[in-house]
Amino acid sequence: MRCIKGMKAIPVQEAVGTVLGHDLTRIVPGQGKGPAFRKGHVIRPEDIPGLLQIGKEHLFVFDLRQGFVHEDEAALRLARAAAGPGLRLSEPSEGKVTLRAERDGLLCVDAEALKRLNSIEDMVFATLHGRQQVRQGQAVAGTRVVPLVIEEEKLKRAEAVCAPGPLLQVKPFRTTRVGMVTTGSEVFHGRIEDGFGPVVRAKFEALGSAVFRQVLVSDDEAMTAQAILELLAEGAGMIVVTGGMSVDPDDRSPSAIRAAGARVVAYGAPVLPGAMFLLAFIGEVPVLGLPGCVMYHKASIFDLVVPRLLAGETVTREDIAGLGHGGFCAGCADCRYPLCPFGKGQ
Repeated sequence: MRCIKGMKAIPVQEAVGTVLGHDLTRIVPGQGKGPAFRKGHVIRPEDIPGLLQIGKEHLFVFDLRQGFVHEDEAALRLARAAAGPGLRLSEPSEGKVTLRAERDGLLCVDAEALKRLNSIEDMVFATLHGRQQVRQGQAVAGTRVVPLVIEEEKLKRAEAVCAPGPLLQVKPFRTTRVGMVTTGSEVFHGRIEDGFGPVVRAKFEALGSAVFRQVLVSDDEAMTAQAILELLAEGAGMIVVTGGMSVDPDDRSPSAIRAAGARVVAYGAPVLPGAMFLLAFIGEVPVLGLPGCVMYHKASIFDLVVPRLLAGETVTREDIAGLGHGGFCAGCADCRYPLCPFGKGQ
């Protein structure tokens, strides 16, 4: 008997329940040749006559009874250990399991745990970037092991990495009543048409929420603050203030948000487009100051922060600072966001 990295040669009659370590070819004179049994096939009693018929009295196999796990079962165990809420698993195919989003939501990945998992020899687990919006049915990750069979001990180590919490999950977006305050005397007095409203409404609707009321105000600080407080009293779960976010003397949205009693987390973000973004809270209600770029760019600071807030994540000043790596939009002629590097640095 000869062993090769866990594979051994045994009589074909003793091979039931073992895993074939290589392809076996059947030759039919005058017709050609082709695979009779594929590498990875688990030998069954009914296979024995066919194996003998093609002249195989001994087989090189992996014996699963000797502490090995077949690649299909190993990939399925890895996927089950890693997957949190909001994911569904495919059946194993050629040793690979694909994980798909079970719902629309925010993909969250524990990048440090993922790195520890992939540091274990023979483990392969690949995901999309975390903290991005994904759609129901979208493939977000895949896993397999490198060899045809793997030691049970290695697989248990990989499962232990995932034990403290899910390696990845899809958090659902909460349905939120959004209040919008649109600043600017030119819009308030009807000199120009509001361009922010339709864009912001469409963005929130794509995330499962809706703007229940939009209030137009001039550049007056007190008027803006009062509008914020009115929307808060009407049950807004999030408030966005559009316009007036630059450093021009007549752009007073930041001071109005503070005057309404908001606690400012960050004013200014290392994101282009989106530098003049403001994140604040009144109690538990987020108040966002949206710069003009949100109106003109398909992808901006809005798309990096708002999905996280709607998924119930806490966004801190440190989180905003971390957006700088990957926060520069390349301005592609054909925007494919979110299938691009924008916002994917973390």
